[in-house]
Amino acid sequence: MNILTLLCLLFTLACKPSEKPENEQKKQVETQQNPTAKTLRLGAERMGSYLPQLKGKRVGAVVNQTSMVGQTHLIDTLLHQGIEVKQIFAPEHGFRGAADAGEVVKDGKDVKTGLPILSLYGKNKKPSAEQLENLDVILFDIQDVGVRFYTYISTMHYIMEACAENGKKVIVLDRPNPNGWYVDGPVLDLKFRSFVGMHPIPVVHGLTVGELADMINGEAWLKGGKQCDLEVVPMENYTHTTRYSLPVKPSPNLPNDRAIELYPSICFFEGTVVSEGRGTEAPFQMIGAPWYPDCSYTFTPVSREGAKHPKFKNEKCCGKDLREKEERENNLFFSELIDFYQNSPDKKNFFRSSFFNKLAGNDRLIQQIKEEKSEAEIRQSWEPELGAYKAMRKQYLLYEDF
Repeated sequence: MNILTLLCLLFTLACKPSEKPENEQKKQVETQQNPTAKTLRLGAERMGSYLPQLKGKRVGAVVNQTSMVGQTHLIDTLLHQGIEVKQIFAPEHGFRGAADAGEVVKDGKDVKTGLPILSLYGKNKKPSAEQLENLDVILFDIQDVGVRFYTYISTMHYIMEACAENGKKVIVLDRPNPNGWYVDGPVLDLKFRSFVGMHPIPVVHGLTVGELADMINGEAWLKGGKQCDLEVVPMENYTHTTRYSLPVKPSPNLPNDRAIELYPSICFFEGTVVSEGRGTEAPFQMIGAPWYPDCSYTFTPVSREGAKHPKFKNEKCCGKDLREKEERENNLFFSELIDFYQNSPDKKNFFRSSFFNKLAGNDRLIQQIKEEKSEAEIRQSWEPELGAYKAMRKQYLLYEDF
């Protein structure tokens, strides 16, 4: 090799860009696209903020299958840290999250840890003084979906109320609200208060469980106007516009992001004779009934985990598949509900009125649909109360808003 050839080779090697591992290149691209991106840290992951308060205390925990710290359940994490966990409290769907909606959850014992499990879904929705007697502090760590009639927040209310009455501390480990980037829907009239709606808030309330706990306490919504000794362990690097895909499904019939986005609107069908897709591979992502006139799309509900007795079990339903639309829902919608009501051959029995009114939080919505009001007219009717709620909400925000 002559000197000229050697010099050319050295020059080529010097000018060639160094190659990086594929994952390092990917990280670099992501940083360039979003140079301010930071890793979200859940309340449960910020153990330094709450473990010191649990040392030497007798702890109860309101948890389910979503209560994960990385790849480990919160209960296992606490026990590994030497925390004395005495009691597990289970919400709707149970500790492992496999029970049907509305199915009574039974007391029991956790096979892995041997800890007693006390059901807070069924006749016993609020812990008694006796059930709290041997506890010092209650942890609440459950993934919510930001909708008034999703009952985990009702369980949180009763935990706070029981603790306020019995002098126990409540620590809420905050988690993201996957529908927390907008606020919409009628505000609940307290005449229609029930376990699927306990607070004068709209259907889509735009709060994390921690923010809502602060609101419940701050607005004196607990029985007798009491306030509990409450601490919220907030997340880090979260805003109300943060996209968050739930790593564990929060209940059997909300299996994915699309179901969670549609849930605030499609759940109203539970108060009607129309199937909301329970008993299919895509609950809350399809709607239908045997009598619907357009059969270009059909599905047949069957008995399956989380939907043992679905509407129209083993019957072919004609209806609509709502999975195709990819963009986020940016408001509550009633267009599909109005359409199915107008196409019903038996309008008199279309609504399960008592339950529908509990979901709506009033008896006005059902009348508006019967009177064939437009979606715009319906929306306009709830705007004054919604505006007042939005102003109140600002007082309790822990994170940057949309």
